Amino acid sequence: MKDTILKKIKNAPNACGVYLIKSNQGKIIYIGKAVSIRKRLKSHFSPSATSSKQQALVKSAHDIDYMFASSPEAALLLEAALIKKYSPKYNADLKDDKAYPLLKLTIKEDFPRLSIVRRKMEDGSLYFGPYTNAKLLRKALKLMSRLFPLRSCRIMSTKVCLNFHIGQCLGPCVEQISKQEYKSIVKNVILFLKGESDQLQESLIEDMKKASSAGNFELAAYIREQIKAVSSVTSKKGDRHLFSDGKRCLSPFLTQLQDLSHSLGIHKALEIIEAFDVSNTAGKEAVGSMVVFKDGKPYNDGYRRFKIRTVKGIDDYSMIREIVERRYFHLTDKNETLPDLIIIDGGKGHLMSAKKQLHQLGIWKVPVISIAKRFELVYTHENKSPLELDPASPALLLLQRIRNEAHRFAIDYHRLLRRKKIPESELDSISGIGHKKKKLLLEHFGSVDEIKMAEAGDLTKVKYINEKQAREIYNYFNSL
Repeated sequence: MKDTILKKIKNAPNACGVYLIKSNQGKIIYIGKAVSIRKRLKSHFSPSATSSKQQALVKSAHDIDYMFASSPEAALLLEAALIKKYSPKYNADLKDDKAYPLLKLTIKEDFPRLSIVRRKMEDGSLYFGPYTNAKLLRKALKLMSRLFPLRSCRIMSTKVCLNFHIGQCLGPCVEQISKQEYKSIVKNVILFLKGESDQLQESLIEDMKKASSAGNFELAAYIREQIKAVSSVTSKKGDRHLFSDGKRCLSPFLTQLQDLSHSLGIHKALEIIEAFDVSNTAGKEAVGSMVVFKDGKPYNDGYRRFKIRTVKGIDDYSMIREIVERRYFHLTDKNETLPDLIIIDGGKGHLMSAKKQLHQLGIWKVPVISIAKRFELVYTHENKSPLELDPASPALLLLQRIRNEAHRFAIDYHRLLRRKKIPESELDSISGIGHKKKKLLLEHFGSVDEIKMAEAGDLTKVKYINEKQAREIYNYFNSL
């Protein structure tokens, strides 16, 4: 394998996005998506690759490029758009719309809607895709409904639905939006699904100016927030020089760190960043998480998780204070090195709770910030108003990546504790009955004793229990 390719894979980001493999003529020959671009590239170019197609791809590869995406859903949409645009040689499977789901936009209707379909019809609608992952596509459609609130109903009603009340539909059924305004949203949906992010930004800015000139300041403010949201979802290009030539240049991680330092007014290198989040269900199984990033990359050995001990009920502020106190009491007690930046997942209240606890521990000099999910506002103790970072800035991209990792780590631990609450039972001895099916059986029948008395036909009424498994469960309890 070419040494240049190995170097590029080694320097690729451990971040979500889309990667493009190119031939020696600079032509794109393969496009793929990944939660971790670096890990996916390593698997592509693994010496153990045996398929003839993969071997041919490795042999033809000469250069690698990539684009960041804010989520796997966004990466899925970007991948499909780029494949349609460039028709890479080794993405042959995706050139055929028959095997995978598509997105359908019913542009012949007065108020078009977007939906997932399996077949392309000759009905005048626009079709996008195909997409390789149906489950991820359903999540992507939810993402789209937040960015572009088109109607989702098959037949328009005469009154608004829940989607209108939660901001995922603009109410064309009750004339809350004109056909012309709705048409403008549809135009932007098309640009988004084609991966034309630059044109989309220009279109949204033009729409905002028109709304402002017409005195519709509420609509203008809505479009401004839409521009921010779209910018955080559409691809962010990485440092292309790192991938296209042999010159020494800043890695994407160092670029992000420097931009973050500059944005926050911190005059030192951010080598160690620690981030915190909490997770619970109505105050139950409450947990906290801490993730560590070294030089802009996750440092898994430094991760910590906390089971909340002192807080009862729903009180995120107190939970933040507890995990911050537990983390930094030990560091200060042992006189160990403190991080260069502390990030709290949440708003101003979460930040002040953490800051107050740190001051009680005698920690005054470590900068602490919080990042709120709504509008991605960054709160600092030094500024009364939150910072609104450029949605496409390296600084915000890094903050989002760290915040999302802390959130994922907290959610994983919370789910683990919830699973452990389901008691062991005789069901654990039955082959093929795992945690999920056991839970569904107990929820349906109420107890193991009721399951023992159930007929096989009754057991098949439980989701995911087929006739064969129902017979195995019945025989297990009735042959003892």
